[in-house]
Amino acid sequence: MLQNKRSKWLPAFPVSLRTVIFTQSRATVAQSWRMSSNRHTKIRKPLDPDALNRLALHYVGRYATTCAKLATYLRRKVQERGWAEDSPADIDAVVARCAALGYVDDRAFAETRAASLARRGYGMRRIGAALQFAGIARDIAADVMPDDAMALKAAETYARRKRIGAYGPVISDPKLRQRQFSAMLRAGHSFDLAKLFTSAVSDNTESDDN
Repeated sequence: MLQNKRSKWLPAFPVSLRTVIFTQSRATVAQSWRMSSNRHTKIRKPLDPDALNRLALHYVGRYATTCAKLATYLRRKVQERGWAEDSPADIDAVVARCAALGYVDDRAFAETRAASLARRGYGMRRIGAALQFAGIARDIAADVMPDDAMALKAAETYARRKRIGAYGPVISDPKLRQRQFSAMLRAGHSFDLAKLFTSAVSDNTESDDN
């Protein structure tokens, strides 16, 4: 009866031999798949000036970027694929050409990023760090940084979103208040603004009836 129920595709080999055959079959299939994948892998040619320009246009067409980030991207691509010319790749010239054509605008990028972060409730230090990471020059970053009124509004937005101070429940635990203060600082707000909003008392407090 057991022999009648044996799988049709598996001959009546001993158990140990069947295990060996099955293991070898799996290995053979995996090796064949890897060989097939390698045969279909496209070998890319080293970059030349035209290909470098095409990469740059493709990148700026997909992403809002900066001159520094575009240059970093192109250098990485040259390092990955190699360079077909005897003279080094003039990446700076490609980036300058994109900037001259208006495809890359560091000031517009900085203004948009700074305004977006401020609307989300982040402070000046956080905004400055983001612009520095994007490769924005210091003079441009200084021009687009929020003024005092915008910094106050951003701190209020963050406090409201995180339910800090007057926008949250009454806090009697000093450790919890300190955590909120630290959160305000991590969000990029100044010491004074963090202290102002974490020390504010909620209007929802219930006064004691005498």
